[in-house]
Amino acid sequence: MNTNRRSVLAAGALGFTGLLFKNTARALGAIDIFPIVETAQGKVRGLTSGGVSKFKGVRYGADTSGKNRFMPPMPPAKWSGVRDAFEYGQVVPQMPTNRAVAYSGLIHFDIQPGGMGEDCLVSNIWTPTLDKNAKLPVMLHVHGGGFYGGSGNSPGYDGEELARFGHCVVITINHRLGAFGYMNLAAEGSQFAHSGAAGMMDIVAALRWIRENVASFGGDPSRVLVFGQSGGGAKTSVLMSMPSAKGLFHSAGIMSGSLLKLASVESARKTTAGLMSALNIPKGQAKRLQTISFEDLLAAQANLEAADRAKGEAPRSFSPTIDGDAISANPWDPAAPAISADIPLIVSTVLDERAYRLANYDLDEKGLRAFIANRVGDNRADHVLQMYRHEDPAAKPFLLQARFDTDETFRKSAIALTELKAQQAKHGGAPVWSYLWQVPTVAYDGRYGTPHGSDVGPSLHDVRGGLNDSTRASVARADQLASAWVSLAASGNPNNSKTPEWPAYTLPERTTLVFDRITRAEHDPRGKFREYWTKLPPKQSF
Repeated sequence: MNTNRRSVLAAGALGFTGLLFKNTARALGAIDIFPIVETAQGKVRGLTSGGVSKFKGVRYGADTSGKNRFMPPMPPAKWSGVRDAFEYGQVVPQMPTNRAVAYSGLIHFDIQPGGMGEDCLVSNIWTPTLDKNAKLPVMLHVHGGGFYGGSGNSPGYDGEELARFGHCVVITINHRLGAFGYMNLAAEGSQFAHSGAAGMMDIVAALRWIRENVASFGGDPSRVLVFGQSGGGAKTSVLMSMPSAKGLFHSAGIMSGSLLKLASVESARKTTAGLMSALNIPKGQAKRLQTISFEDLLAAQANLEAADRAKGEAPRSFSPTIDGDAISANPWDPAAPAISADIPLIVSTVLDERAYRLANYDLDEKGLRAFIANRVGDNRADHVLQMYRHEDPAAKPFLLQARFDTDETFRKSAIALTELKAQQAKHGGAPVWSYLWQVPTVAYDGRYGTPHGSDVGPSLHDVRGGLNDSTRASVARADQLASAWVSLAASGNPNNSKTPEWPAYTLPERTTLVFDRITRAEHDPRGKFREYWTKLPPKQSF
């Protein structure tokens, strides 16, 4: 037998074997391991495992480098053929989180796969079905990290567990941050009019992409929840006031990130001037900022912040500002935004949020009193210390310090926002629900109490992170919290069969669902602390 004849017969045998395998697989109902979905821009190929199909790094916007830097997001170019969506897309240039502080490792913020770059308008999608008629609720989770860091690629935001547990479509996104997303250059010319809102406009662009494409991933474009923790909650706070986002989402969640008021345009312009000076770019030549490398721009931003810290000053940072169009007003000051009056909302905090920013673990009672006196005055320090000590006699001073700091910042802003939404609900607006997560973490022998981010994993039905444990009780609480979020997305109401009855937040009852060893609804938990801190304006801190 000559070589050619042998090759032909071999190929035929392989062909027959392949056909036999395909027919057998079809008869057995085999899974399509590499499903292909056609979006409005082109076809993408994902990967199915464990009953969930994953599509990573799918573009919802064009590259933001060069002439697109600081500009409103542009739609992605269409493509021919099939693009693989197996790997995460780029993360906007940012200073990576390091492991110098133990807390960073607990939340996996040092892990941001995908590499840095400005082609970062990408989404990650997890879905249990690709049936276009499934019409599953859609959960857009907006990542934390303030307005300066993080990405939807971080392991802490993996959507597989929630997609499987909640039978829903879970989406995370990357978008512009820091100077790339919020450098206010409006004074440099009309072409930069929206530069101070570009990162928020990216999120709106992602929502538009979802409306256009999510049905192909099994989702219902008329049942989209936007929710996020910390910076993700702050972004959701702003999103609820943006005219361009109207109709693109139908329920919302603000976890430990209630943002009432934005930085002033004046302060934003001062920060911009400082960065331009550091880059030796004179006023009136902002276009040069679009020609330098992202490495140079990021380095200048990082050095500017480092210089402020060295002087003992709060580091200058970039965050959204009012541009009169994309962001027309402060989101929750002086009232709840009318444009989202019909959006049902959940607002939450955890008990010891600020423990993540503190490191004086050996603080003693004398040091705790000094800390309190510095905030409220020496004449009120003993009364306030007694109030906190009486609530938790066994708590270490470090934890009472964190709780005090939390009540003054995160919780005060959250209560103010929740009350504004409740007042709006009394006049025909959608309801608001509140929860308090006070399940202590076992990490580092419990020294952090219940710190910032403790509820992120359970909200995604994922208890593998360092702040959570995988005991039966922990999984049961994840069942409760994740079910509430899925129910909110599906019906506009978080009440469901797995979670205790959860009344909406109304005044003066202030009913709040408390997640603890036993989850229960309480009227005005921590009411005496709420009453105390109502006397002073809330501080913003994420």
